[in-house]
Amino acid sequence: MKTMKYKHPIVLSIAGFDPTGGAGVLADVKTCEQHACLGMGVLTSNTIQTETEFLAVDWFDRKSIINQLMPILQTYEISAVKIGIIENLDSLVEVITVVKSVFPRIPIVWDPVLSASSGFELHASWNQESLDQILGMIDLITPNVNEVKRIARMEDEIEAGFHLARLTRVLLKGGHSSERLGVDLLFEEGVPREIPSKSDSTDLSPKHGSGCILSAAIASNLAHGKHLFEACQEAKQYIEKRLSSNEHLLAYHVE
Repeated sequence: MKTMKYKHPIVLSIAGFDPTGGAGVLADVKTCEQHACLGMGVLTSNTIQTETEFLAVDWFDRKSIINQLMPILQTYEISAVKIGIIENLDSLVEVITVVKSVFPRIPIVWDPVLSASSGFELHASWNQESLDQILGMIDLITPNVNEVKRIARMEDEIEAGFHLARLTRVLLKGGHSSERLGVDLLFEEGVPREIPSKSDSTDLSPKHGSGCILSAAIASNLAHGKHLFEACQEAKQYIEKRLSSNEHLLAYHVE
């Protein structure tokens, strides 16, 4: 029974703890608040890192994650979920299953982080059967070019995007693309739609946690009832403002 009612929609981030606040749950909650949502967080790991260096990750097992998750789901009306790093796909399957058991129609956005921007490898490979199961349970996956190739096990990014889009919607980010730099592609209903950059590339500075911020912004927009394409468009505008907020690696969320 949900007892806590709030004016603004609640977005739940299920992700890691980054002590710099640039990525993970802290960055997600900042983003949610800037989108007039109430951000909440469930931790999947504790990371030892700075904005420039990723040293280690201490994973939480699925029992620890579920123990954090259940009281939140049982107490609050959650409007959207964003999922970040998690130890393995088996844990992710269980987490999504628990969420769906309480909120069957809730939109779920998954940012499939395979490695830190500093190069630290979080996952070498994933089980295809579990991956397909997960894709069938979520509403959007947000890989960059390198991630979509590794997840789909294909060398062509567009082909890989179509491959994943058999089972879910895909936002293929263009920040690392050699062919469409800065242009994202949303694969929805079999047709990829372009979401171009609205900023001059010279005004944008790379940011630690930019993928976390983008996916949290999309989840926040979905929590407000926006259609997916609009949610992705507005999220891209938000992340580009963060990329131009300063010359450092940690974004300002408030001007």
